[in-house]
Amino acid sequence: MDFLAGCIGGAAGVLVGHPFDTVKVRLQVQSVYKPLYRGTFHCFQSIIRQESVLGLYKGIGSPMMGLTFINAIVFGVQGNAMRRLGEDTPLNQFLAGAAAGSIQCVICCPMELAKTRMQMQGTGEKKSSSRKVYKNSLDCLARIYQREGLRGVNRGMVTTLIRETPGFGVYFLAYDLLTRSLGCEPDDPYMIPKLLFAGGMSGIASWLSTYPVDVIKSRLQADGVGGKYQYSSIMDCTRKSIQREGFRVFTRGLTSTLLRAFPVNAATFATVTLFLLYVRPDEGSKDCEAAHHATLQQQAQPSSL
Repeated sequence: MDFLAGCIGGAAGVLVGHPFDTVKVRLQVQSVYKPLYRGTFHCFQSIIRQESVLGLYKGIGSPMMGLTFINAIVFGVQGNAMRRLGEDTPLNQFLAGAAAGSIQCVICCPMELAKTRMQMQGTGEKKSSSRKVYKNSLDCLARIYQREGLRGVNRGMVTTLIRETPGFGVYFLAYDLLTRSLGCEPDDPYMIPKLLFAGGMSGIASWLSTYPVDVIKSRLQADGVGGKYQYSSIMDCTRKSIQREGFRVFTRGLTSTLLRAFPVNAATFATVTLFLLYVRPDEGSKDCEAAHHATLQQQAQPSSL
């Protein structure tokens, strides 16, 4: 039941957070010499004006499809890791989260590749004149596989691994420390607000800890759109990005990411908690652990996280 609750909560989180993710990706990969957007809110306005509100939801099919598989991997790995580690301590929460984050990259990386390519499709073009290269997320992955094989489908795998492993660890560590310090008790009338706050702040902490890697990952996965490649490796992408834009490049899209992090995790927590209370009225508020595990999947969808 916790797994089903996590899936439903994750879907709610995707619906709330995907527009912010689209803005984040557009800002991360836009040209420094010919920028289309001046900032987060200008990007929002431009996408809605040129591509309609649906433009903000480009590529949403990919995270929605990958949600169930990511949940299965994350819940299984994290639960088994905690059982093997034995004691429920902040350090073990970090280690279990890191293990779950690393293994789910097998699904997360291709999913985010398709999402990024779909989000970049039709950038700066009016909806009526936009030429679609990909019909949907599956068509996107199929075309990439035809052109580049498995290596192309897994473009950005190393950066995804570098981002997800510590990112999940930080998420679990922050959530564990916050729930302990806030004193989440079953009879506490403020239990749900506390869970929402802990989840939202944990999501923000996780993103801040790995955001520079996410910028490089987005650039590598967006590279090749239109048939033109700029980067030959992670180091090449990092070096060229710093040379052209300085170290500020690692904060591109950070505002929209942080604006997204709290409400997405809040939506996930609220949905999971209400679902458990509805289907299991005697057990729904039994403890914080059910909501704790159910919200992990949100960090897996960029991500992941």
